[in-house]
Amino acid sequence: MYLTVEKKKALFAQFGKSDTDTGSPESQIALYSTRINHLTEHLKLNKKDFSTQLALLKLVGKRRRMLDYLKDVEIERYRSIIKSLNLRK
Repeated sequence: MYLTVEKKKALFAQFGKSDTDTGSPESQIALYSTRINHLTEHLKLNKKDFSTQLALLKLVGKRRRMLDYLKDVEIERYRSIIKSLNLRK
């Protein structure tokens, strides 16, 4: 599998408050971004995989909503996650 338990813990440790912090918006956005990047690479090789394409669009929407929430709640946290993940709106 592309995303093992160790990789998730490292991701949560880097972007969350601890390696078990799975609920903070930053850690969820980082997890969504990792999954989006993986699915994007998959779709480059398998152009007719429409179920994966639908899943990718749903993930992008979830990440967008989470980023909008974070922007409304605390703009500095939003700016830091955008900068650290190299996302732009």
